[in-house]
Amino acid sequence: MGRIDDVFLQRDSTAFIGFTVGGDPDQETSGRIARALIDAGTDILELGVPFSDPVADGPTIQRADERALAAGTTPDIVFAIVRELRSYSGIPVVLLTYYNTIFKRGVDRFYRDARDAGVDGILIADLPVEESDEVTAIAARYGIDPIFLVAQTTSDERIKKIADRASGYLYLVSVLGVTGVRSQVSKGAIDLLNRVRKHTCLPLALGFGISTPDHVRACNHAGADAVIVGSAIVNIVEKTKHDPEFMVQELKKYISAMKTAGHT
Repeated sequence: MGRIDDVFLQRDSTAFIGFTVGGDPDQETSGRIARALIDAGTDILELGVPFSDPVADGPTIQRADERALAAGTTPDIVFAIVRELRSYSGIPVVLLTYYNTIFKRGVDRFYRDARDAGVDGILIADLPVEESDEVTAIAARYGIDPIFLVAQTTSDERIKKIADRASGYLYLVSVLGVTGVRSQVSKGAIDLLNRVRKHTCLPLALGFGISTPDHVRACNHAGADAVIVGSAIVNIVEKTKHDPEFMVQELKKYISAMKTAGHT
């Protein structure tokens, strides 16, 4: 049992998974953002490894990746941020990345370095389950949970295959398209949650477009084990990046409201 498993044991509320891009807008501020998310009650921290072509992400997170890369952020810096967080908190940390970043470093080396830094799980946004043999074997070697995406277009047969490979939780994509704030939780997202539930006992986390307390309440009512919030958090970072003190206040206020909604 790892730190991610511990989050979901005997929960009576919807877990909050908060996402931020590592190194956005710079290494020091990125660490401060992560600590603010932790202090506000984030249950699992997802940290994006900035990439030049993040095809699963909308404009908000794309701009965050650009800011982080412009600040010189590398995987080594993201690992350094994780190591600093490990001295601050025992919160589970999941990296969200793209396969090219891992391939360039070397799969074994990337996962070994991630383990040594204190990473609990890795989600590779553009890696199909059919091509994940090497990655999942190496992830198991280093005790890192392989997190997979499941979309509304994913067949039942493929859901079973993904569930067999995954551990930690499944990331359910609540909309068709890329990341970004949406006005409501779609019926398709709830249908996906119910469909995946038939094939696995893994915790199910809804993401892509979750941004308001009403969204969290809807996910809670539908039985989601967690919600994943990224673009709304990154929006706050973008708007307040020149005033870190105000940024921290706004992040804590926002996450507190989202956490409260998960308990209703």
